[in-house]
Parts: sequence; C-alpha cells; structure tokens
Amino acid sequence: MKSTKSTSPPNSYATAWWLATLVVAAALYYVALSDTVYNVTSPPGPFQILLRKSYSIAAFALVGWLFARASSASGRPRSALFVAFSVAAYSALIELGQAIGQTHEGLLWNLIDVACGFLGGLLGALVLRLRKIAAARP
Repeated sequence: MKSTKSTSPPNSYATAWWLATLVVAAALYYVALSDTVYNVTSPPGPFQILLRKSYSIAAFALVGWLFARASSASGRPRSALFVAFSVAAYSALIELGQAIGQTHEGLLWNLIDVACGFLGGLLGALVLRLRKIAAARP
C-alpha cells in the first residue's frame, strides 16, 4: 500500500518560521562571539556569572521555541528532547567558535554552557507545547 503523505515543499508560513529561526540563531551566534557585547552585558560583581548564564538560557529558549515552531509549521513537530539536543549542539558550535577566536574557558565551563543550551532549548520547546495545549482547551 502506498503512503498518502504529501511530499510537497513547505508552505511560505513554514519557510518564514525557518527563516526567523536561522536569522535569530545567526544573530545570537554573532553576539556570543562579540567582545563588545560581552563587556556591555557583564557588569562586574558577584552575580556576573549567574546573570550571563541566565541570558544564555533565555537566548537558547528563544532559539528552541523558534526551532520547535518551525518544525511544527513544516508538519514535522519534534519532541522537546529533540529540540533540546539540537539547541545543545548549536551551543557547542558557539563554544567552538569562542575557543577558536577568543579565550579558552576550559572544558567544565564549556560543558556548563552546552548544558545551558540544552536547558534553554528544552524550555523553549515546552513553552510552545504548553501554549498549544492551552489553546486547544475549550
């Protein structure tokens, strides 16, 4: 029996979501490698690390939400774990870019940053899922 699934290209709605995901991810990659942005967003003090990790989780949540939204709009929704691991891989690429062009933080901090990517991606995907559940309620 042949599959009745359509293999037509994604609609313009899905394409717009993928484009938004790509643009935001590229912009955040640039920001992550910018010394100027780092200096502006890193006020000295006891909460500097907590503040920076909070920024990164929020940024990764945005990328995760956009990725999950684009996948859903394409008719191929992904699990929250798939989105989280995908955003963690993106975070690892940022760490690689930082290691090549900037100071070396050390493996432990690299792993913490990738974990922030995972957590942010998971949060973004879960927010989208919760909004869909809430919207489906009568």
